[in-house]
Amino acid sequence: MLQETTNVPAAGGSNAAALQQMGFADMLQHMDAVGWVVLITLLVMSAMSIYWIIFNAIKHMRLRGSADRVISTFWETQSAQDAIRAMEEEPKSEPFSKVALDAAQAAAHHQRHEGSRLVESLNRSEFVDRALRQGVTRESLKLEAGLTVLATVGSTAPFVGLLGTVWGIYRALIRIGASGQADIGAVAGPVGEALIMTALGLGVAIPAVLGYNFFVRLNRGLNYKLDTFAHDLHDFFATGSRVGEQKR
Repeated sequence: MLQETTNVPAAGGSNAAALQQMGFADMLQHMDAVGWVVLITLLVMSAMSIYWIIFNAIKHMRLRGSADRVISTFWETQSAQDAIRAMEEEPKSEPFSKVALDAAQAAAHHQRHEGSRLVESLNRSEFVDRALRQGVTRESLKLEAGLTVLATVGSTAPFVGLLGTVWGIYRALIRIGASGQADIGAVAGPVGEALIMTALGLGVAIPAVLGYNFFVRLNRGLNYKLDTFAHDLHDFFATGSRVGEQKR
């Protein structure tokens, strides 16, 4: 009876030591080459995801503040030439001013070549419309910068973490076979690595998926506003006045 009592603390101490092997610090000390590859891959994915989330957040905050200002500046400026000069002063990353400049340059180019084959093949409305379509497509693609990375990270990071999970379980089985024992002391380290890799994979993927969905929604609103502005620009440069302008 006395011998059984003295063995209990030893077993408890053994279990506590085994549980310590399931920590992150112990994982870094005993991780093999495959584990390091998985960990570094997840860290790189996380860094890329964080970068593009911050980049797009700053970009959208700036665009949401400048979009209405640029549109109102263009329509409220009395002279078309003054409005074009105001658009030229906007930063290169501002999409609405660049679309307005595309329409203005197309209309001016068409006017300079009156009587040429260009005018015979395309009228003013078609020429401006083509320039606006190209400009809207170009600026829409710029708005999508980084979304492919976020989508890729969100869809692949769980599987990268799963690779670490499978490898950790595989190492645990190897330890069981080598030691002939299935106690927690033999498998604590590999099992802890497997669980940590699973958590890391999900921790990298979830922010990327949330960021992707959030920015896709914001881009949808900006693209709608950009299309509306482009239609008004087409009417203005093709006919000389904005639709509904005389009614107002």
